[in-house]
Amino acid sequence: MADTRLGSRQLAALLPDPAGARPAYRHLAQAISALILEGRIALHTKLPAERELAPALKTSRATVTAAYDLLRESGYAHSRRGSGTFTALPESRRPAGVSRLMAPADTAIDLAVASQGLPPEVLAEALAEAGPKLAKHAETPGYHPFGLPELRAAVADRYTRRGLATLPEQVLVTSGAQQALSLTLGLLGGPGDRVMVESPSYTNALDAVRRARLRTAPVPVTEEGWDVEIMESTFRQSVPRLAYLIPDFQNPTGCLMPEEQRARVLRAAHRSGSWLIVDETIADIALDVPPPAPLASLAGRGESDHVITLGSMSKSHWGGLRIGWLRAPSQLITELAGQRVAADMAGSVFDQLIALSLLAREHEVMPQRLRRLREQRAALADALTRYVPQWSWRQQPGGLSLWVDLGAPVASALADRAIGYGVRIESGARFAAHPGIFENRLRIPYALPADTLDEAVRRMAAALADGLLPGPAIERPRWVA
Repeated sequence: MADTRLGSRQLAALLPDPAGARPAYRHLAQAISALILEGRIALHTKLPAERELAPALKTSRATVTAAYDLLRESGYAHSRRGSGTFTALPESRRPAGVSRLMAPADTAIDLAVASQGLPPEVLAEALAEAGPKLAKHAETPGYHPFGLPELRAAVADRYTRRGLATLPEQVLVTSGAQQALSLTLGLLGGPGDRVMVESPSYTNALDAVRRARLRTAPVPVTEEGWDVEIMESTFRQSVPRLAYLIPDFQNPTGCLMPEEQRARVLRAAHRSGSWLIVDETIADIALDVPPPAPLASLAGRGESDHVITLGSMSKSHWGGLRIGWLRAPSQLITELAGQRVAADMAGSVFDQLIALSLLAREHEVMPQRLRRLREQRAALADALTRYVPQWSWRQQPGGLSLWVDLGAPVASALADRAIGYGVRIESGARFAAHPGIFENRLRIPYALPADTLDEAVRRMAAALADGLLPGPAIERPRWVA
């Protein structure tokens, strides 16, 4: 794990004024530990020296020394002789383990999956159109390692219309964006290489990074968005081989990265020579703003050579299709296709023909789906306000879920208890780059019908009313999308 350093001014900007609190050292230690649990300070980050932080906070060095001592005693920091003090987590905050198996019991409302179903009539039309085309393809061997040529062309045209000129040779069709990410990590990363990731981030992407035996260099994402200065510092100090970002309605926070920040990230990645993997799987779920242009469209001279853009139909249309893609320089596409042949030879022709039909109709279908999502988001917000008014969240301009603050580190305990009340949901800790943080958070999707969401929140409120104590998650089957 790569250690990063937090400057005294950076930390002071995150902390409340300790002047009015008594005792000040305990107030300071609690504030720093809260920032660690919220993921706003990454684990293994070197804290400022006591002599540097004291003047930045306008407090005494003795206060900072006592606060650091308390952080070490409570397990939120540890010191290395001659190296300094680093952030950590107490053992009680670390989950017992992770096993990810199958879907929930039939009686459960599944809030672990942030994905929509596909209206039957829309699928029926796509099937009717794809059937005759499939008959023609049946006369061929049916293997298309790069993807069906017609679908590659449609995806390339789609990028071009969004402001990023793209040729079919720059597109590889994959089995979902997850395969696209795994192929990229396998080709460009090696065991021990550093990958800059957001924290929190999409849990399956984080798992793919871990399975590839890559080292994470986390940067925090809050409800306010990204701290680009920390990202630029991470590019300079860690010099990651790759960086994985979700700038469009970030999963799970829902934040949308401003254009000025996107340009700065592109420049920082280019200076460090890092490959930038941009996950756009939720870019189509723009509820309150126009759909954002691809991040790579902002790249300056030479900056786009190391940008890989991932896309998928799982969030915008239906996860059951397993259709995703990546856009990259054509030479890299050829190398990735070679990796793909070793994994599964090629994708289903039938599924790709269905995807082609759906993409041709998305200008008709998507407005209705987005309208329904807005209604379901409002229904979820209303249910949360009525049943659990002590919880808080920020409504973001797009995405499929709310990143809800429970006010206490009880998310894993609530998730375990909720199963008995017929609701399956995962703690915010599942989205952390390091286990044990975001125990005060739940990602609650609004992809289900309004009445189902209301019932789910009512059940969680009933589970909460039984009384929960903070503690590590128990071992149980887990599966998130």
